[in-house]
Amino acid sequence: MSAKLVDHRNPLARIFHSRACISLTPPLQPGARDAFDARTVLTVCGREKTVKTADSIRLGRWPRAKASVLTRSALIVCEICRLLVVPPKGFPRPTALFAIVFLLAHGVFLADSMAEVFVLPSPNRAIFKDHGEEEYFVPTPGKDWASGTFGCVRSDGHQFHEGLDIKCTQRDRHGEPTDSVFAAAGGRVAYINETPGLSNYGKYVILEHEIDGMPIFTTYAHLSAFASGLKVGEKVQQGQPIATMGRTSNTRQGITKDRAHVHFEIDLRLNDRFAAWHKEKFPGQRNDHGNWNGRNMAGVDPRLALLDQQRLGSRFSLVDFIRARAELCRVLVRQPHFPWIKTYGPLVKRNPIAEKEGIAGYEIALDYTGLPFQLIPRAKSEIGPGPKVQLLSVKDAEATAHACRKLVTKRSGHWELANNGLQLLDLLAY
Repeated sequence: MSAKLVDHRNPLARIFHSRACISLTPPLQPGARDAFDARTVLTVCGREKTVKTADSIRLGRWPRAKASVLTRSALIVCEICRLLVVPPKGFPRPTALFAIVFLLAHGVFLADSMAEVFVLPSPNRAIFKDHGEEEYFVPTPGKDWASGTFGCVRSDGHQFHEGLDIKCTQRDRHGEPTDSVFAAAGGRVAYINETPGLSNYGKYVILEHEIDGMPIFTTYAHLSAFASGLKVGEKVQQGQPIATMGRTSNTRQGITKDRAHVHFEIDLRLNDRFAAWHKEKFPGQRNDHGNWNGRNMAGVDPRLALLDQQRLGSRFSLVDFIRARAELCRVLVRQPHFPWIKTYGPLVKRNPIAEKEGIAGYEIALDYTGLPFQLIPRAKSEIGPGPKVQLLSVKDAEATAHACRKLVTKRSGHWELANNGLQLLDLLAY
């Protein structure tokens, strides 16, 4: 990316080069897939100046491409301002003034595309503070802040917690929380539960987002009220207030005022036919939430995702974050088609043999939560005959460290799928 050529398809380069004798290299290509060093060579009337950012930038989607344009544009504005104060010989002040006006206008036009993949779901920002965990997470009674995080953090590591319990920052005169709850990403309202008695999540809302070519769902629970007019199907903008934090629940002990919080999840949905699967497998059992039953959700750790995004900036990719999950086990499903394959195509890894011979099944990597984070199509010649679902391998250290989901179990020295694991895969392939 070092050739000093002006790309006239780039509006910045085109305007600067033709109107203000300023050019930018390398050119910015929205949609480019490769990572490159974020170095901009600013040529002002023949005088070159290299402007750098700290990290490389990956351009995979329009919003990130546009955000990187603005990042570099802001640096260039700073350099032009410096040249205005101490202009080199032959550098006209009107040229710099024009460039600044253009960049500011360009920034306003692209402002809606600068957003991060996720914003925080409440005013509480202590997650980004050094040693700010006690200010951010609400623990279970008698435990420390870690019990309010994601994973095997409840009941001394034996119980799974699906999200983050985030503290309120504001209360009314009665001690009740008044924090707004924000949409972590733009999307639409997928589901609203208005009846606290139907869920230990109390009043909650699920939003659906399209991120990296995948449907992603965020859940906001224990709410006291929903934003006025919020309804299923309504579009929401990133950062839009959607509810007020509360402490609603159907649990016998309830949630005390001092533990008021919003429960926040980032999920993928296992199967859009969950309601039919549940009715067939558990006849007579209630399912008050249809396809939005919690058993149909496989989540990622929101804390790790938010911290990764904070660290990587525009290089953060949710699909890469998911692909990097630690492997608990690998299973083989001898079935060529099921909904997850199409819905979460970016998690499917190519296999030339299966592409040539035809797909007979899928090798699936699961993390300890049950999230299928990698799928490899397999040909019949690769897998041979056998049961519909077959356990291929287990990572002993991961299974020992994170056993709360009980997906695998060891019998007589050998690992096998536990009932929870078998049900998960049955639902996935339904």
